[in-house]
Amino acid sequence: MASVIPIRNEPEFTSAASPAGVLIVEAPAGIARRRWMEQRLAERAEAGARTWSVCCDFDSGGPWAGANTFFWSVVGEIEAQRPDLVERHAAELVQVLPQLTGALKVGSRNLTDTAQGQEKVRNYAADRAFRFVHGLIDLLDSWKSAACPEVPWAIGCDDFDKAGRIGGHFFRELMRRRGERLRLSLLAGVAPGEGEEVRASFHAAVRTRTAKPNLVEEAPRAVDREAAARQATEIEEKNGDDFLKKQVQVSDLIRLWRRANRPDKLFRWKGFAMALYLHQGLYEDALRVGEGLLELLPEHGHNDPKLRLWTIMKFLNGYMGTQDAPAGIRFAESVAVLKELEDGKATQEHIQLCFQIAMLYARYQKPRDYAKGEAYLDRGIALIEKSDLPEEDRHFEYVFNRNGVAMIRNFQGRYQEAIDLCRAGIERLNTHLGSDKHRLHRSVLVYNIAQVYFVTGAYAEAIENFTAVMAMDPNYSEYYNERGNIFLRVGRLEEARADYLRAIELSAPYYEVFTNLGQCYRRLGAMPEAIEAYSRALDLEPNQALALAGRAKAYEELGDREAAIADYSAALARDPKQWEAFASRGVLRYEAGDLDRALTDFDRAAELAPDQAGLYQNRSIVLQDLARPKEAVRDLETALRLSASEEHRQALQERLETALSAAS
Repeated sequence: MASVIPIRNEPEFTSAASPAGVLIVEAPAGIARRRWMEQRLAERAEAGARTWSVCCDFDSGGPWAGANTFFWSVVGEIEAQRPDLVERHAAELVQVLPQLTGALKVGSRNLTDTAQGQEKVRNYAADRAFRFVHGLIDLLDSWKSAACPEVPWAIGCDDFDKAGRIGGHFFRELMRRRGERLRLSLLAGVAPGEGEEVRASFHAAVRTRTAKPNLVEEAPRAVDREAAARQATEIEEKNGDDFLKKQVQVSDLIRLWRRANRPDKLFRWKGFAMALYLHQGLYEDALRVGEGLLELLPEHGHNDPKLRLWTIMKFLNGYMGTQDAPAGIRFAESVAVLKELEDGKATQEHIQLCFQIAMLYARYQKPRDYAKGEAYLDRGIALIEKSDLPEEDRHFEYVFNRNGVAMIRNFQGRYQEAIDLCRAGIERLNTHLGSDKHRLHRSVLVYNIAQVYFVTGAYAEAIENFTAVMAMDPNYSEYYNERGNIFLRVGRLEEARADYLRAIELSAPYYEVFTNLGQCYRRLGAMPEAIEAYSRALDLEPNQALALAGRAKAYEELGDREAAIADYSAALARDPKQWEAFASRGVLRYEAGDLDRALTDFDRAAELAPDQAGLYQNRSIVLQDLARPKEAVRDLETALRLSASEEHRQALQERLETALSAAS
């Protein structure tokens, strides 16, 4: 249970030497809670800490609410002291502070970043946005660790229970990864009854406490609608058609027009925000800002059928981005779009809706429904044929649709058909479209071919196609990571290492590539480098059995038995079906003289992998040392039966004869 602490002078929070952690302040929202939190921050400042007070309310500050205020207050200072860090993390900074877009140079942009309009045919996976969170944390860590490592920090995050998905994730990951190192304390203001849920959202390793100050709930203040409308109008007039300015202030405009009770304006800016957040891969936040949008559509969408379909597609994009197929299908049914598709509507929007519905069934639904997905794709082809689209658009929509079928064929194991469909699409685009059109989708088709070859074990062809797509789109990090995996698979370790390092250079940090780099270094025999790579991966995502097991092997190679056992144990806590981890830990425990626990490990390994001769041979050694010779003989007989190597069988036979003598 959360502990209730006194309102004033709580020494663990007000002392400069207080440990890092989160203080959840559960009280009614409003001025009284904000002042209470600010007083605690003032006490921390008097004790030598640097403090900030931010509001995390999504409705007030958008997806990055709280984080954007914090970074705006320090980015100038960081740039003055460490311009190299600002340059290195420019891509992350313009996500949280889009107003810096013109001032910072974001390098290494890929085709997915630069494609516009109808050419933007690929959305990033949701986890890409979370990479920016880790990059921002790395930025703070590098700056503070050098500039002011001994100065405690304290951030007051009011309305933390109202934070957006990405903004709340930033503060939770900041506390998990660097709370201790940065000497960081966090005050999280939440409404009554929300404290336990917010506390549970932090990682178990983060120290959390709860305060419930006895504050009087304030009466809601009257809203000056006219003043809100004037302020919103001034912002709109000042921004004009400048997309960047609208992006920076869209949350303010939504908040002000809501206060002004102007649903027509609210409809416009909610739609703008939803499209923006989808483009950024903030799918949960996009669905959140879109709440109520469809209800506003009949009156404020001017009965525009294209606008209605555009809005529906944005919601479906959100459900696909969150991989929530059931919700997406329920939504499509609720807005009657499935009925429209059955009636054979032939606009470009209906063609694209067919593809979206197909993806919900054939890609995201568990289990996948290939038949229903393909039926919607075929319906899309019928709509293309009866549409009055321009010729180039007809060809593109056809190729895009058949790429969906290629995906299904790949899932079905009909690999050559998938490759043929992608190649036919490339040929059709090359024949009917100029070389400057749909460059992104052309590259996606080559990438899909590479993936199919990899799945089938045709590694030379996979490498050839990955190399081709990287020539088309040289700044896409994932291509290097995936080609590196093939190089690793075929033993071309130096080429794998080079690809992994390039993938890391091109992206904000993601754990998969560091895990892969660790695997590569370990096979290269570079154990310290492997441990560093695995540790980086685990810092980004601690619940990785593969990285833990890999790091354990590297520690084992270096003779650090204690660290190896700890990592094997952690890996098994996350995935208790790793027989090799049980076996390796069993060897280490045997070497440490811990025979009983070594035997337990070998017992479990043998249960999981009963056909591995080496397990029985090793367990027989433990059994002999435990003076259980008959059981040792049975294990050696089993090992002898399972062993395929004549040389190994000969050695086992000699051991068996010795064991039989001891048992008699």
